[in-house]
Order: sequence, then C-alpha cells, then structure tokens
Amino acid sequence: MTAALLTRVFVYGTLRPGERNAAVARRGGTFTAVSALLSGYRLLHLLPEAYPGVVPGAPEDTVLGEVLTYAPADWDRALPFLDELEGVNDTPPLYIREQVTVGLEGGRELSAWVYVYADTARLSRPGVRPVPEGDWRMRKERDWPQASEH
Repeated sequence: MTAALLTRVFVYGTLRPGERNAAVARRGGTFTAVSALLSGYRLLHLLPEAYPGVVPGAPEDTVLGEVLTYAPADWDRALPFLDELEGVNDTPPLYIREQVTVGLEGGRELSAWVYVYADTARLSRPGVRPVPEGDWRMRKERDWPQASEH
C-alpha cells in the first residue's frame, strides 16, 4: 500500500494569504487555505530581516497560521518554489521542512509540512523577538522594508 502524498503546508508568516510572499505560494498552483493552530512551537520575529521563524517550544506554545492544501497535481510544482523561498537547500539551511499535526476549528487535526527555522547561530544574536501571542500579523514591524531603513 502506498502512503498518501502530503500536499499541505502550514504557513505562519510571509506566505500567508495577503502577506508579501503569498504570490510565491500561488505560483505553485491552486490551493485552499484554512486557519489552523500549530502547538508545541514558538513563533519568533527576526529583525532587521523582518520575517518570522518557528522553533520547537513548550507544549502550551501555539502558532496561528493557515494550512495551504495544494491539488496533488500541483504539489511537484509548488514544493520547489516553497523550498527555495525558505532556503531549505542552502548550506547551511535557513529552514528545514518537518511534518507536523495542526489543529483546525472544531477539533479536527491534519498532517502538514511546516518550515522550522534552522539557523540556530542567528538566534543568539540581537534582533530575535518572541511573538507570545503566536500570530505574526500582530507584529507592526513585519513589513519590509521598514520605514526606518530608508
């Protein structure tokens, strides 16, 4: 028996619908988006980069985002765009793609991919800000470039 192809990705930052890299997600093909919650991960905001990352956290930590579910026929086209944006194939990688379980309204759970921030050396330098509410859209300084950079 062949395992089902996983064509879902949990997005929590610039790939979310309406955010600055949403077009990258759309270049991969058609998808549906539903709100979801990732538990057991912490959301961080990086400056001056002005993008987020998730890292493993405590069981009570949560991150709000959306699950993008691609048509199976589009997944092979979508994945390279997503992996490139997230620096999965960089040396060393900026993010790594991990399979997780996310929660939906009503208690339903889904398996999805998530991009986990992998540059651990960067996390020890200034400009790493926790997002305790777990929703990157709550960060005023998420827009890039920032007005202070002009």
